[in-house]
Amino acid sequence: QVQLVETGGGLVQAGGSLRLSCAASGGTSRDYAMGWFRQVPGKEREFVAAVSSDSGISYYGDSVRGRFTISRGNAKNTVSLQMNSLKPEDTAVYYCAADHGISRYQRSYAYWGQGTQVTVSP
Repeated sequence: QVQLVETGGGLVQAGGSLRLSCAASGGTSRDYAMGWFRQVPGKEREFVAAVSSDSGISYYGDSVRGRFTISRGNAKNTVSLQMNSLKPEDTAVYYCAADHGISRYQRSYAYWGQGTQVTVSP
């Protein structure tokens, strides 16, 4: 069983930056691909970014490509999401996810964190 804990959410003005982190523990978390999704109340969970277990492959959602960067820590059981040039439409609860294969689809991930709120003010 893999446990995921996100940190780093908060309130920022449009144009600013935030860095989210997710720490995985349990199981063989270093061998897992990890991803970020976000959700606004009343809407479906949206893919943000994902990175393979060896950091060799990364995917980004169209709405964040060029502004967000996903990376794994040296210990391989952490993943960060650097968010730059934030927009009010980036406001959401951000979730970390993990599973064996990198994917853009939430159904591919068995393990999820509890989420962290990101709010971008105009």
